[in-house]
Amino acid sequence: MDLTNKIALVTGGASGIGKACVEALLAAGAKVVIADLNGDAARALAATLGPNAAGTAADTTDEASCFAMVAFAKAQFGALHIAINNAGVTSTHTPISELSFAEWRRVAAVNMDGVFLSLKAEIPAMRDAGGGAVVNIGSVMSAVAAPGASAYTTCKHAIVGLTKAAALEGAPMGIRVNAVGPGYVETPLLQQATREKMGEIAALHALGRIAQPEEIAAAVCFLVSPLASFMTGAYHPVDGGYLAR
Repeated sequence: MDLTNKIALVTGGASGIGKACVEALLAAGAKVVIADLNGDAARALAATLGPNAAGTAADTTDEASCFAMVAFAKAQFGALHIAINNAGVTSTHTPISELSFAEWRRVAAVNMDGVFLSLKAEIPAMRDAGGGAVVNIGSVMSAVAAPGASAYTTCKHAIVGLTKAAALEGAPMGIRVNAVGPGYVETPLLQQATREKMGEIAALHALGRIAQPEEIAAAVCFLVSPLASFMTGAYHPVDGGYLAR
């Protein structure tokens, strides 16, 4: 997966799956902008990764901030060829009848609006660069649902539809757009669960374990690489068999 001379942008890139994507893209030869709501964390991570990484603050719920992060990538490295729209939040486990509209909007602002606004800023830059590739990070909840997770599930379903629409619009410009649907991944947030709960979560996957962030990043890098040159507009679960049950 040779990404030499490619410029990539990863939202929510300072931790978890985003951080793993940053590291995998760099290993494949790309130059990478780490965009994160926590700009200090993004810049600190970039400082440890060498001259081919740069960090910036970005709030994907804000249109101006999304255009600013793309402008930063172009100013820093000259263009934009790859985007990983990974920034997201979890939600409270609450039935629809009890879920506040404020919580619904909080989740939707990041998990749905944030992907739209990121694409809106990224696509013109990729068009100007002669094409590119985007991966939107969905979830296994992009394909199924769970009680008490209406806001999160709705937004992750929406990412699949948005991915398909963006792929159709991007194709004439040489821009491919795909979505990845991770199963449960061992991130700092999930590590707060009890050992018993972690065992229950692992058992939901046919492989009987939770994913490592690097396993999701490997699929992401494949999809933005020339090896996936005929793949666009699709949802790709990386779920250890979660959806096969």
